[in-house]
Amino acid sequence: MKEFISKVKRIPWWGILAGFGFFALQRGMYRLGDFVSRVTGTIDHAFACKIAAIDDLIPVVPVFIVIYVYSFIFWICGPMAVSLTKKRNFINFCIYMLLAYFIGFLFFAFVPTYMDRVAEGLMKVGENKDIFSKLLFMIYQADGSEMAFNLMPSYHCLISACCYFGVKDQEEISKGFQKYSLMMTILICISTLFTKQHYIIDVVLGLFVAWLSYFIVSKLDPGKKFDK
Repeated sequence: MKEFISKVKRIPWWGILAGFGFFALQRGMYRLGDFVSRVTGTIDHAFACKIAAIDDLIPVVPVFIVIYVYSFIFWICGPMAVSLTKKRNFINFCIYMLLAYFIGFLFFAFVPTYMDRVAEGLMKVGENKDIFSKLLFMIYQADGSEMAFNLMPSYHCLISACCYFGVKDQEEISKGFQKYSLMMTILICISTLFTKQHYIIDVVLGLFVAWLSYFIVSKLDPGKKFDK
């Protein structure tokens, strides 16, 4: 516990700024993408990117809403953890996060997708009495209610994967935390499916965009000028 507190105290101001800044940017880019799609009219051509043979087999498991909501904490803490690594890695992390965000924004703005929750039978979740179903229904209500837009790529999966890449194989980060980050990324991806917030293709594309951004920036390595 003392070691944990010690590491928290070592988080630099730029790590804290990145943690909350990227979280705010996520909300802003998501909303901006929706706004642009409505202004340009691309939302009129939105489509449901559903693979029925797979997506219809995935049940609603309301308890996964806990993981889905916890992801917000994971995203804030992720950049803070990366800030404890070398500046070279932290700079690269910030750049591929921004690149991944921007690619996601382009999809939201110009290739919008939707989910008809009525057609999917999801609005009936609110009729259940358990707390997890009630919480899930609250998320539905806050996120478009009967119609959800801009599912592809999944920002939940995209951001979580980037946070994992930021600590992966970094000597300043314990193996335990690296495994935790990987486990949380996997659980968050699964939660988007079991809460029916996303279709399978949203998850796959979200992970691919995160990996592609990480791969490109790692190859270009713009952070090397900050290496000491």
